[in-house]
Amino acid sequence: MAARLVPAVKFVIKGGLAGVAVYVAYDQGLLGSGTQGAEALKKAQAALPPAIQEWTSYIGWELPPTPKFDFSPSDAWNKGVQTVMSALSVAPARACEYTVEGWKYVKDLVK
Repeated sequence: MAARLVPAVKFVIKGGLAGVAVYVAYDQGLLGSGTQGAEALKKAQAALPPAIQEWTSYIGWELPPTPKFDFSPSDAWNKGVQTVMSALSVAPARACEYTVEGWKYVKDLVK
């Protein structure tokens, strides 16, 4: 009985953790628009260094200063969407070109 119960308990715990992770991501605005994601990133950048400093002083470790970076999730998202849409828009033409080249190659092999 216990051998059958352990996998079920593990599944429930993992599912609960996944649910909590999705809820926290939604609550912080990570699953919203790009501007909401950018705001959530700014909040995290402001909140994490003091929290890390507090924990390292509590543990007794000394870490190097955190690097500063300028990253816009909305710009990265837009660039990714534009790249994918561009590739999808030329896909039929490229497929025709590759088909013609393939047939030409096969015809040259048969000669």
